[in-house]
Amino acid sequence: MKIALTIAGSDSGGGAGIQADLKTFHQFGVFGTSVITAVTAQNTIGVRAWEPVPVELVISQLYALADDLPPVAVKSGMLGSAPVVEAVADGIARRRLPNYVLDPVMVATSGDRLLDRDAEQLIMRRLVRSPRSSPRTSTRRRCWWAGASALPTTWSAPAGRSCSSGEGGAREGRSSGRRRGGGRARRGRGSPTLHPARLETTSTHGTGCTLSAAVVAGLALGRPLERAVEDALDFVHRAIAAAPGLGQGHGPLNHFVPAPPRPPTEGL
Repeated sequence: MKIALTIAGSDSGGGAGIQADLKTFHQFGVFGTSVITAVTAQNTIGVRAWEPVPVELVISQLYALADDLPPVAVKSGMLGSAPVVEAVADGIARRRLPNYVLDPVMVATSGDRLLDRDAEQLIMRRLVRSPRSSPRTSTRRRCWWAGASALPTTWSAPAGRSCSSGEGGAREGRSSGRRRGGGRARRGRGSPTLHPARLETTSTHGTGCTLSAAVVAGLALGRPLERAVEDALDFVHRAIAAAPGLGQGHGPLNHFVPAPPRPPTEGL
């Protein structure tokens, strides 16, 4: 059984954050572990309050898992504050956690901020630009980042790294009213761009979390990065299309939709 790790905040509404990540891992057939960085009081309408988890406890969670349940793929979502960003970046590098996926959660679907402004550039410096952000695997560095439109457009991948960006769900918090689901993923220079069909829907809560978690699940199963991204986009698109329509605001996706089928040669 492959192990995947999510480092993110808890969503009391169950549609995003740790809850969405673990549901997604389960659907893909990987064992999910978690490092909780923040606790939120939110529903489909908005975020009422949130508090960061003490940095020392974030570090303890991460090292406890690395010592006994080391993941083969890991993602980070809501980090909340600069000290947590620093702690997570150090922990990933020191424990050389492979197949790192960054979802730079800054704003919730409702428009509420989930990241201190002084931490934005730190994410760029420590988790995007830094060569330590995606530790070496047995073959090559590999990372993937969701929420591209939330970060400055001047970013470019450091030499020797294989990084792609996904914009499905990246526009969370940009507007109110009816939303379009779906998105695209750029897979590097000279490679095709994926364009799932657009969906008119208000059920967009947790799209970025689910998308990045699905990529992590695919990487944990040993799939190539491009295949993991394709499968993640397919899963999220169907989860949006089958959304249960819960809540009065931006509702959750349907995490009960089946994951894309595994190749016959792929085992647990």
